[in-house]
Amino acid sequence: MEENCSPSGEQNHEGCSEGYHQECCHNSTMLLLTEEKMKRKLQFFFMNPIEKWQAKKRFPYKFIVQITKIIMVTMQLCLFANSRYHHVNYTWDNKITFSHLFLKGWDSTREINAYPPGAGPLAIYKDDDFYSTIDYAYQGYASVNKAIGSYSYANEDNIMTDMVLCLYHYKRGVIFGFNESYIFDSEIIEQCLNISETSNGLLNSREHIRANNIDINFSALVKAELMFSLKTVNLKAAGRITPPNCYRFDIIILFDNEDHDGQMLLSLDTVPYRLMCKGDVEYVTDNEIDSFIRSLVNYLVICICVVSLILCSRAVLRAQQLKIITNKFFESHFGQPLSYHDKMKFVNFWYIMIIVNDILIIIGSAIKEQIEREEFTSDQWNVCSLFLGVGNMLVWFGVLRYLGFFKTYNVVILTLQKAAPQVARFLLCALLIYAGFTFCGWLIFGPYHLKFRSLSTTSECLFSLINGDDMFATFSIMATKSTLLWYFHRLYLYSFISLYIYIILSLFISVIMDAYETIKLYYNEGFPKSSLECFIGDTSFEELSSGIFRSSSNGSLGGFMRNMCCCKQIHKSYSSLSGVTEAVDTCRSNGPNVSV
Repeated sequence: MEENCSPSGEQNHEGCSEGYHQECCHNSTMLLLTEEKMKRKLQFFFMNPIEKWQAKKRFPYKFIVQITKIIMVTMQLCLFANSRYHHVNYTWDNKITFSHLFLKGWDSTREINAYPPGAGPLAIYKDDDFYSTIDYAYQGYASVNKAIGSYSYANEDNIMTDMVLCLYHYKRGVIFGFNESYIFDSEIIEQCLNISETSNGLLNSREHIRANNIDINFSALVKAELMFSLKTVNLKAAGRITPPNCYRFDIIILFDNEDHDGQMLLSLDTVPYRLMCKGDVEYVTDNEIDSFIRSLVNYLVICICVVSLILCSRAVLRAQQLKIITNKFFESHFGQPLSYHDKMKFVNFWYIMIIVNDILIIIGSAIKEQIEREEFTSDQWNVCSLFLGVGNMLVWFGVLRYLGFFKTYNVVILTLQKAAPQVARFLLCALLIYAGFTFCGWLIFGPYHLKFRSLSTTSECLFSLINGDDMFATFSIMATKSTLLWYFHRLYLYSFISLYIYIILSLFISVIMDAYETIKLYYNEGFPKSSLECFIGDTSFEELSSGIFRSSSNGSLGGFMRNMCCCKQIHKSYSSLSGVTEAVDTCRSNGPNVSV
């Protein structure tokens, strides 16, 4: 690399006029330093945390924060998972209890999810069954004090409140089957009435409904809901620092007649609400200890995730600024910008994943704190578990980044990265074939096969067949009402299983193995290098230990805090690189002929 300006200040060649002499000489000298500085900056940027520690002896803040976050988040998840298990199990057991107490015709065989189902749907078929079901539910509600469970009525004085029966029916719906005619208006009308307490605890719902001037036309009835509430206290989870939980259950008995097929489906559902308990005053101290510990864990997790979010966001922003400066540097020095592949090297997807899991955990921890400290107006357990569960999963995925620094484990990550584009294209083609089989099976076998009743169950059935699960049952359950469809069902399943298990899965594995063999070859013969990697070069252990990467401002805690709090300090070194490069470009454009 030549300089066309002499140190003495005289014009040495044509093209460097006296007016630009000093500035050109200064910028030309600085350009040499800028190139070396840019190279060192890029080398340090692409180092792993171990190499950065060797190069600058700088405390690995992000690494320590991530390790601390893994411990705290996992501890929080274990506490919440235990509480959620007790909550969901307790509410489900109470739903089963309410089904036995208030749902006529319920038996224990319906409590187990069996495949194929051991019993048909619970339904009523006569109008007398409809009224007797309401009478049965009312009688169970009136005599709830006889139940083994400690249930009370929803009001403060524990007096039985009115049940509410809501009827949803078409405005007009009259059927004359004998001459194939009808009168119909599709507008749905809602009518609700209170079922008051009776003197003897028995109810004649038919007469009670007629007394309120309501005439039920089952041909027009869409559905009916019988609603009431109970309160109870769960003592099972109570321990030395775990207080009892108080609940209100809103119970809904649903009569579903939307199909109008002569079968009115019957079901019971409960909506649990957790309430603030007013317990024994001697237990208040233990309650406060439990609340303090849980809140402390929640706030610590939120704080550590906020720190992690700031550090990773700062790293992502600095990487993008370095990418812009590097791109300008390559344009001015080599006459071409960075390639797309080189630009993507500045996007750290590990940091982006950490940012996402930080946001999820912060939101989940805030909801968890609300669940544990405030009275519910809705059940938020599932929403909270969704945020915390996905966030914790991504936190543990982030550990792969540190395993990737070791050659043995990095082979797996590089293989997945190498195979990802080919796998995506392959899966797109396989998905189109899969969609065709799914829609075909749903349409043809839906009325005759349990596993093809809906689009989702059809997809689940086919996915299970790909993994060799439950094949015999899938073949044997098909109804024999139509001989044509029975034979087509066999042809359909044989074709799908042969295509996916013997061909598509084998091709999918070959795509992964091809990427694995390529990565193994790269490890033996060297990885192909882009123009950016050629410019950066390799960094030896002597260079890492020589101190050329160290600066006085970054190694101390004070320097770290200044970098965290002051954007100007963060971008100072990058701005100096950009400023010198722009100055040299200005000198070249304004000067007659300066070559460097």
